[in-house]
Amino acid sequence: MSRPKLSWSDLAGARVGIWGLGREGQASLRKLATLGAEPVLVDDRPADPVDGHQVLVTADGGLAALEACDAVVKTPGMSRSRPEMARLAAAGVPVAGGLGLWLAEADLRRVLVVTGTKGKSTTSSVTGHLIRGLGYRCMVGGNIGAPPYDPDAARGGEHSDFDYWVIEVSSYQATDLPCSPPVVAVTSLHPDHLDWHGGVEQYYRDKLSACSQPGAELTVANGDSDLLREHASLLGPRVEWVSEHDDPGSDWMTPLGLPGRHNRRNALIARRCLVAMDVPGAADDGRLRAAAVGYQSLPSRLTTVGEVAGVTFVDDSLATNVLPTLAALDAFPGRRIALIVGGHDRGIDYAPLAAGLLAREAPTYVLTLPDSGPRIRATLESVTKPAPTTTPTPAVTPTPAASMAPPGTGFAGVTDCPDLAAAVAAGFRWAQPDGLVLLSPAAPSFGHFKDYRDRGEAFARAVRALPT
Repeated sequence: MSRPKLSWSDLAGARVGIWGLGREGQASLRKLATLGAEPVLVDDRPADPVDGHQVLVTADGGLAALEACDAVVKTPGMSRSRPEMARLAAAGVPVAGGLGLWLAEADLRRVLVVTGTKGKSTTSSVTGHLIRGLGYRCMVGGNIGAPPYDPDAARGGEHSDFDYWVIEVSSYQATDLPCSPPVVAVTSLHPDHLDWHGGVEQYYRDKLSACSQPGAELTVANGDSDLLREHASLLGPRVEWVSEHDDPGSDWMTPLGLPGRHNRRNALIARRCLVAMDVPGAADDGRLRAAAVGYQSLPSRLTTVGEVAGVTFVDDSLATNVLPTLAALDAFPGRRIALIVGGHDRGIDYAPLAAGLLAREAPTYVLTLPDSGPRIRATLESVTKPAPTTTPTPAVTPTPAASMAPPGTGFAGVTDCPDLAAAVAAGFRWAQPDGLVLLSPAAPSFGHFKDYRDRGEAFARAVRALPT
């Protein structure tokens, strides 16, 4: 896989193609304007002109225009396995990603890359908060926020504006990195985005590639993940494993207010990275506890949105596969939970979700949503072998069915719901008088909502509409 070692400075005055006009593509356009470069804009499905520039269609003249460029900056969503990449390589046109261009000339000793299937956003935001609490200027960006090279980002684009950068890297972005900072964090590993990467093992290689690019020295990794330990050979020259059981009795992270054992581990990974980067004060429990004060959790990540008639409602809409949904259930031990799952069906295996639900001791009722909901229900029923169920109308109250599950489990049944509002209403009825309704879908929001935030907002609206 070609990852050209170009930097943004190398593109000054050049004719540069921008392939993909999403958030990163428009940031790239703004960056090129500061370099006096001539942009050529291309997108698979272009809309209106951008800043006065015509946007060409990839399949209708756009690829030919890119072949005539000195270099191409692609959006992360453009897979390097696409046939157009081979055409550009044959034409001698280097294809880079905006983040890779920035890393190529950054002071990597002051940069932390955070990746992982899930947990990377929370770990990135906690790390940035701790750095600021210790008295240093820090930009948290990449997949979680503004690209670090975007001139429109607050104080962005100039290395002198920050003391440290914490950059969240998706599996898409990782395929574009020509180098890595000395310290990389990996929060988790689980199958995801398999269609884009072309298979599960390729996804693992792409996701973990940031650990072994030139410059990488240490990977701070989730030691509780069997999959990560099985793929330790992809984690670079040296690995430090972090477990949720490390530092027992330590309470410096208490002011963060993050629920769940997985978030304890995320905080421990953040600290281990700061110590490895020699951030002053990171090794001092007292200073770190003071730095943790005031942390604001990210939206749709185990966020309590309200309480109605004794029932608590928690938004975990960002849980787009099985791993974070299991972590969400684990964050509320002993609580009676109505779990809302389902969304865009990517064909992932829901057997681990079924196993986790059956292992849970507290009462747990599952309410499924289209499109993947029926497949989730079928997976649960294949394990529990209940009597046939029917899809309820929104007014139907799900009937507890503890007899459906094997003895000794808290699994209380599963019901298909037509939409999110119906699931919220049904979950509310079942969870009374003191339970919890948890939106943790184990599926993306595509096709039903604009994004996970839109899904979380719809959840909050449905909660507000409930009778009190």
